[in-house]
Amino acid sequence: MLSVEDLAAGYGQSRVLSGIGFAVAAGEVVTLLGRNGMGKTTTVRAVMGLLPAAGGALLGGRIGFQGAEIAGQPPHRVARRGIGLVPEGRQVFPTLTVEENLTATATARGAARWTLPAVYALFPRLRERRRNMGAQLSGGEQQMLAIGRALMTNPRLLILDEATEGLAPLIRAEIWAVLARLKAEGLAILLIDKNLAAVMRLADRHVVIEKGRVAWTGSTEALAAAPELRETYLQI
Repeated sequence: MLSVEDLAAGYGQSRVLSGIGFAVAAGEVVTLLGRNGMGKTTTVRAVMGLLPAAGGALLGGRIGFQGAEIAGQPPHRVARRGIGLVPEGRQVFPTLTVEENLTATATARGAARWTLPAVYALFPRLRERRRNMGAQLSGGEQQMLAIGRALMTNPRLLILDEATEGLAPLIRAEIWAVLARLKAEGLAILLIDKNLAAVMRLADRHVVIEKGRVAWTGSTEALAAAPELRETYLQI
């Protein structure tokens, strides 16, 4: 579904990514792992076409999605192809209501799985808060809203950058349960999160990034069997 080959990108004179490559198959959950500043978010921005808007540049490589080349395309075209993003920091629209946030970028793609009733069933708290402004929500509610907003585009691939960062334990557990449900429904997911135990329970494969390069890639079973790898690349 998603194929990234020899991806290079940076900001100003600083190159962040040098030859990143990985793939996500249909229905698969893949994680990008690594310490802070290693290039995970830059990789997501490159896939989504957000680097120019962030003052960066795509310097080379290929990004394929369902057989089409999307490298260098603007974010709205990438999204229209079927990639939904839950960005780091949530970035909900603060002066729109919950319902307006959900419908602002909604897309009915074929027989749309995700509608307002479906999102409200997934996150009942959003239904209760549907008339509240984005700025009036707690961090956990904003993350639910960011996930719901991405789902309302009816994506074929969902990307989450720091899926549970800064959230209370009960909210984190709810988010992980939702992601497990989405995986069970066959949605492909590319995931960044620091909770190694949780991502190992959910994901099929992992891509470890170190200083803008892929240091290791493999299955959950292989990662669980390599404590020295986790200590070298993932411990802060």
